[in-house]
Amino acid sequence: MQIKKGDIVLVVTGKDAGKKGKVLRVLPRDNRLVVEGVNRVKKHQKPNQSIPQGGILNVESPLNASNVMLVCNKCNKPTRTGNKILENKEKVRVCKKCGEILD
Repeated sequence: MQIKKGDIVLVVTGKDAGKKGKVLRVLPRDNRLVVEGVNRVKKHQKPNQSIPQGGILNVESPLNASNVMLVCNKCNKPTRTGNKILENKEKVRVCKKCGEILD
């Protein structure tokens, strides 16, 4: 999976298409990720010690990684990524549009 926690992504399909957000959690086994402020659903929560009043909460739900594109820091556009090996044999992600290192 080319997307990591903390990356800024753009949602390209679905009800939240066009929204940008920060990746909060990555679930590589399911090929899904949780993005801040995107794909919010209502969850009914019973009262417990951390939430004594309970109620209906808005929480972010995971969405498929194929529905988002990584946003480059330099050109600020959604882009595909490539891999490049540096002189010190370190593998990094690279923006396909401007060639900037994303890591």
